[in-house]
Amino acid sequence: MSDAPSPTGPFSGLTRLDHVGIACRDLDASIEFYRTTYGFEVEHEEVNEEQGVREAMLRINGTDDGGATCLQLLEPTREDSPVAKFLARNGEGVHHIAFGTGDVAASAAGIGGRGVRVLDAEPRTGTAGSQIVFLHPKDCGGVLTELVQSNHQPQISTP
Repeated sequence: MSDAPSPTGPFSGLTRLDHVGIACRDLDASIEFYRTTYGFEVEHEEVNEEQGVREAMLRINGTDDGGATCLQLLEPTREDSPVAKFLARNGEGVHHIAFGTGDVAASAAGIGGRGVRVLDAEPRTGTAGSQIVFLHPKDCGGVLTELVQSNHQPQISTP
C-alpha cells in the first residue's frame, strides 16, 4: 500500500465489477463446466494475440449502465504469455479482477494519483475492442486489477 493521502470520498469513476479473470488450461472444458454447473453462456470469444490468450466472456448479469458482469476464462496460446506464467506458478484459478469505467484513462490517472502504480502508460485494446489498463497487484492488496472501458459505452468524463 502507498503513503498517498486517502481520498475524501469514493472514487466515482468506477461503475461496476466488470469481470473476474480465471486462468485455465483448457478453455473448452472450463466453458462446459460453467455452462453445466451455473448455466452461464458464452457472450464473446476471441484470441488476443498481443496477450497470448484464447478467451471467453461468460455473462452473469447486466447492469444499469448497460454493461455486464462476466467471468473471463483465459487459456494461454503460448508459453511466454502472462497467463501461461501465472498457470506455471499458481495453477488454475483467479488471475485478476476488473472494474468497469466510462473513461479508463481518467480512472487510471485518478487511481495513479493516489499512489497505485498503473502498469500501462496508455490504454490498450482488450476484449471485444474495449480499452484497458492494469494496476500493480502489490499496490492492490496482492490482486492484479484491470480497469475496462467497454466499446459499447460512450466516453464519460470523471472527476
